Amino acid sequence: MISKIIQSIKLYLHRKEKFYGLSISEWGFVPGNKGLYTLALLHKSASRYTKSGTVLNYERLEFLGDAILDAIVGDIVYKHFEGKREGFLTNTRSKIVQRETLNKLAVEIGLDKLIKYSTRSSSHNSYMYGNAFEAFIGAIYLDQGYERCKQFMEQRIINRYIDLDKISRKEVNFKSKLIEWSQKSKLEVSFELIEQFLDQDSNPVFQTEVRIEGLPAGTGTGYSKKESQQNAAQMAIKKVKDPTFMATVNETKMQQSAMAAEPEPEMDADSDIELLNDNILEENEFDNEITAEPIVESIQSKSPCDVPESPDRDLH
Repeated sequence: MISKIIQSIKLYLHRKEKFYGLSISEWGFVPGNKGLYTLALLHKSASRYTKSGTVLNYERLEFLGDAILDAIVGDIVYKHFEGKREGFLTNTRSKIVQRETLNKLAVEIGLDKLIKYSTRSSSHNSYMYGNAFEAFIGAIYLDQGYERCKQFMEQRIINRYIDLDKISRKEVNFKSKLIEWSQKSKLEVSFELIEQFLDQDSNPVFQTEVRIEGLPAGTGTGYSKKESQQNAAQMAIKKVKDPTFMATVNETKMQQSAMAAEPEPEMDADSDIELLNDNILEENEFDNEITAEPIVESIQSKSPCDVPESPDRDLH
């Protein structure tokens, strides 16, 4: 109770103060550790380093914010859509936390104008704004805690910029998005049905695995092949954001390309004739061994008892 009163006093005292383009009253709280929010807007191309060599940018906060967003949006969606099945809730949450939606939200609240990045970096792409938004949520969580972070998302973001009922009806084709990305990146993507089984109610369930350059990138299950492919593609889209995974994919592609480019050893005509003669000679020797073997065995198997009786035997 006392903490709420203190927070209300802080909001009143700082209501006209601006912080990253928003007034404190718009934030709904007074930011405490402002360094966290500064870090949340520092792209890796503009990384800073501590005296001990630690790299400072928004990537760690982005990792945290991604997990917190999943939890908060899942909480909000669960309470908003009572009685809806797990698949519906998962798809609706995915539509909210997908990169395209987060990019738009970042622009709506002005984060796109505040991100610090190197102009030499080619990473200034559609991922940057959404990544910064996730990092920003991570900063709010560390600074204010889960409940206030959820309050910010629900009251300041979702209620203002997202129609939950409308977005739940929106079709998102993750498979098409992944294929489009693969074509732009010139990478091979395949969808493999790896398992099919029955659930406890005897309904058929399909499990699909997405492979990028032959490497597993995500699996998904569903009550149809299409649904399992969509869920697998959704996981793969998240996976390709992992720099370590993408480095492995690119290395695999380079190795496969190098192997394909290696010419097969050529043999001249003389070598072909010599090899043919060697084969003929080996075949003849093998035939001789087969022919001689029974003869030797028949000779060795005879004993003195097997010698034919003389026709003059009874004469003596």
